[in-house]
Amino acid sequence: GIGERLGFRVFLIAVLAFSAAYAGVAALARTISKRTAVILIAVLHVLVFAGPILLSTDVFSYIAYARMGVEHGINPYLHGPIAIAHDPVYKYVGQDWKHVATAYGPLYTLLSYPLAPLGVNGAIWGMKIIAQLASIGTLVLTWRCARLRDVNPVMAILVVGANPLYVIYGLGGAHNDLIMLLLLMAAVALTFAGRDAPAAATVVAGALVKATVAAILPFMILARRSRAQIVGAVLALGLGALIGYLAFGVHGIDIVSVLNRDAAFVSTDSFPNELAHLVGKPGVFPVDHDLLKAALVLIIVHLLWRTWRGYDWVSAAGWTLLAISVTSTWLLAWYILWPLPLAVIARDRRLLVATLAVQALFIVHQTTPLFAPVS
Repeated sequence: GIGERLGFRVFLIAVLAFSAAYAGVAALARTISKRTAVILIAVLHVLVFAGPILLSTDVFSYIAYARMGVEHGINPYLHGPIAIAHDPVYKYVGQDWKHVATAYGPLYTLLSYPLAPLGVNGAIWGMKIIAQLASIGTLVLTWRCARLRDVNPVMAILVVGANPLYVIYGLGGAHNDLIMLLLLMAAVALTFAGRDAPAAATVVAGALVKATVAAILPFMILARRSRAQIVGAVLALGLGALIGYLAFGVHGIDIVSVLNRDAAFVSTDSFPNELAHLVGKPGVFPVDHDLLKAALVLIIVHLLWRTWRGYDWVSAAGWTLLAISVTSTWLLAWYILWPLPLAVIARDRRLLVATLAVQALFIVHQTTPLFAPVS
C-alpha cells in the first residue's frame, strides 16, 4: 500500500508545527482576506475528512451504542458495548468504555440510529460527514455573530476553524461536541436576533446531545429577562424528556446520575490531576472531587451575579464553559473547545486569552515526550 503509519514522535512534531502556524495566523488574522481564510479552513476540513479517525475511539462508541439499539434491540442507557461483543464494531471500542452505558443525550442517540444499518465503515463516513456539516454550521454562525458584535469575522472564524485542537482532535475524531457547538452558536445567534423562545429551546436541544451546553441557559435568561425564554426552555425540556423516556425509558433521561458517574473519572491530561502530582500526591482523591465541584459552583454563582449586574452574558457563559473544563478531572482536548466560539465574540477579551492559554498548556503537556531525555 501507499504511505506508512504515522509515528507518535512525528505526530507530536506536526502538532507543534501546526500550533506555531496557528499562532502566526491568529496574530495576522486581521490582515487576512475573507477568501484566503475560507480557503485555508476548507483545506483543513478536506484533509481531515479524507484521513482516518484521529486520536480517539469515541466515534466507535457512538456507532456501538447506535448498533446496540437498532441492530440488537439493546438499550444503550442500560448496557455498555460489551453486550454486543460479537458485533464488528466492538473490537474498535476503547477499553475504558466497553462496560459503560452511553453518557450522551437521547437526541444524539436517536440522531445516530440511522447510521447503524450502514455497517462500521458506512457509519464512520456518516459520522465524519455530520462532524463536517456541524463544523461548517458553527463557523457560519460564528461569522454572523461576530458581525453583529462588531468583531472582525475573519479573525473569528480563523481562531476557531484553524485551531489545531479543533481540527486535529475535534474534526479528526468526528466528535459529537461539534454538534453541541453548532446548537450553542445557533442559540446565541437566535438570542441576538431577539428570538428568545427558540434560542432557549435550542440550548435544551444541545443539552440533549451533550449536557454541558445547558450551563449557558441561566446566563441567557438573566441577560434577556424574558419570560419567552423560560417558556421555550420548559416546553423543549418537556418534549425532549418525553421522547427520551418513550425511546429509552427512565434511564434515557437520568442525566444527573450520568454526570455523577462521569465526574468520578480521572484523565492524565486534567489540570486537577497534574496539580495533584505537582504537590506530591499520587492523584485526585475523592475529597478533591468535592472541592472542585464546590469551586465550580462558586465560580458560576459569581458569574451569574455579575451577569445580573450587567456583565456581558456571552463572556460569562464562556468563562463558565472554560471553568467546567479546567475543573474537570476528566479533561479531553475537545472539552477545551467548548468556550472557543463564545470567546471570539465575547466583550471580555480576557476570555479568549485565557481559552487559548489553557489550550496552549494542553498542547505543551501533550508534547512533553518530545523533550524527555532518551534512555
